[in-house]
Amino acid sequence: MKGGEGGNKLAITSWSDDDRPREKMMQKGKEALSNAELIAILIGSGTAGYSAVDVGKLLLQGADNQLNKLTSMGIKDMCAVPGIGPAKAVTLMAAIELGKRRQAENQTDLQTLTSSRQVYDYLCPHLTDLDHERFFILLLNHRNVPIKLHRVSQGGASATVVDLKLIFKEIIKTDFVTGIILAHNHPSANAKPSAQDVSTTKKISELAKMFDIRLLDHIIVAGSEYYSFADHGTI
Repeated sequence: MKGGEGGNKLAITSWSDDDRPREKMMQKGKEALSNAELIAILIGSGTAGYSAVDVGKLLLQGADNQLNKLTSMGIKDMCAVPGIGPAKAVTLMAAIELGKRRQAENQTDLQTLTSSRQVYDYLCPHLTDLDHERFFILLLNHRNVPIKLHRVSQGGASATVVDLKLIFKEIIKTDFVTGIILAHNHPSANAKPSAQDVSTTKKISELAKMFDIRLLDHIIVAGSEYYSFADHGTI
């Protein structure tokens, strides 16, 4: 038999279950594949009694069939699924991370921020799929164009300590800053601000005025949901 692309092409029915998603993509394009089939291509093979597509379905079931929940799974969580070991879990996590970085990269062309939704979209890659809280400050110029995104702190599952001195040290050393936006995430998936969130926002707003800096908003990200202090008139 002649090898390479010039050889006889096997009918899809003669391919193994693990190879069929690849054939489907080549014939119909990537958009035609289900999430489980895309996962099957990444993991490459199944296990005893399960094709790669079956394993993909099991993995998705463990994430309630939601890609947002899948991206928050760790290696240990993935390895609990039959047919997925550390190597396959790492491959999946690498693909997820590339997706996040592409999303973040797409935001670099953004110019003036004019709405809380734009701010959420801008910050989402940095604040979703986390099992701990992170607090960021976004520095903007007079046209509300982002100058710099700075991570202020990282904490536990329910809180993070925000050092006000570090925030204003970052503002002072960065040129052309006239406005700031605060942002942090709630791993609990509840975007409602806590009493501490409200207190921290008020303190930073008062200090910002002393430096002639505008606090434009404070965004709390909770998965696909967010809370904007500005939208709720609490700034």
